[in-house]
Amino acid sequence: MPKWRAGRQFYNAVLSEGQKRSHQMRADPAWAAARAISRTHQQERHAAFSALRQKSGFSESALHTYARTARVSWLAEHLDAVLAQTLASRAYHALNRVCLGQAKRVRFKSRGRGLSSIENKRNDTGLRFVLDPPEAGHAGVLLWQDDQLPARIDWHDPVRWSNMAWISASNTLASSDARLPVLVPGGPMHKARATRVQLALEGTPYQKPKHTVGTDTIGIDLGSSTIAMVPRAGQAALETLGAELAPDARAIRRLQRQMERQRRAANPEHYDEKGRIKRWGKQRLMWKRSHNYERTRRRKAHQERRLSAHRKSLHGCMVHELVRIGTTIILEKISYKSWQKQYGKSVGLRAPGMFVERLRRTGVTHGRHPARSFHAHHQTLAILSWLGHVCQKAAVAALARLCVWAGGA
Repeated sequence: MPKWRAGRQFYNAVLSEGQKRSHQMRADPAWAAARAISRTHQQERHAAFSALRQKSGFSESALHTYARTARVSWLAEHLDAVLAQTLASRAYHALNRVCLGQAKRVRFKSRGRGLSSIENKRNDTGLRFVLDPPEAGHAGVLLWQDDQLPARIDWHDPVRWSNMAWISASNTLASSDARLPVLVPGGPMHKARATRVQLALEGTPYQKPKHTVGTDTIGIDLGSSTIAMVPRAGQAALETLGAELAPDARAIRRLQRQMERQRRAANPEHYDEKGRIKRWGKQRLMWKRSHNYERTRRRKAHQERRLSAHRKSLHGCMVHELVRIGTTIILEKISYKSWQKQYGKSVGLRAPGMFVERLRRTGVTHGRHPARSFHAHHQTLAILSWLGHVCQKAAVAALARLCVWAGGA
């Protein structure tokens, strides 16, 4: 699809320009001087880094300005200005994570993988979703230039029904976002027939009656593969995080061996007489990938995708169980990166960090002692009054998410 290719190349161009500006900023002597400022002087430190970013042109607005000059020739025929701004913002956030030390490097989108998704800022231009009036049957369609994808809406789902009713009552989607993820293979043979569309709407999301919210305070002790829950008024429990996960290790291992044989058959020049990979210093080896290798890789990716979806579902069920008890959770500060180094297989399978992130997205208030003390007395007694104060000031999310399925070839 030309528009997806244009989006990928435009994203790589903005990412490359932003990376040059980031390297230029870090090579400036003012960068070392700004880092030398004590963290106790937050305003002075922030002003030094802000001036350096402005000098190097490393900011979201500066990349938006570059996006206007980069969207030329055939790219302008497939990408409008709003989509170009969203891609530039995505590139800036990826580079900013590296700049802040939250990531090691950025990844350019290859031709084979491409973009995972593309989104629009508004629903009145470019990529947009249109819902027909009631007399026309409440059918929806996704419009993107000359392409029209009819939506299959499950009106029996109360969540989708409530959101579509809100859209029909407001008669506008100008303030919402339309996100169009790329086609994800639904099986080993890469024959998925649907593309998932996400709409971000303003307002309070619909809450199912079975998902009640409690008022108790819960203490959690999270391990690499277990979780201990102690409510203030209830019975304590020790459970395995994602106990129903059953990865087919034998099937994945066989697919990995098959991929290795196919890689060796397609690249005999990269191995020595003993079957070891040759080393060429800093020169990167160019590997050939046969069609059979790609087919096997997709089968292995499908196995891992099913395991990931099952794990996400189990995490969601446990989060709802906790929310039924209470929304104030006492949880100590944990370094999940160190867990990955010490308990790699267990953390990779159970994903405790993803579970905590899902708790945050659900709106649960997490708390520690204000001084971040790890003393047990501070985490259980002195923190309760502080948590109550935090709960009263907790903000409610302003965006509600809606997913529909768009059918198409």
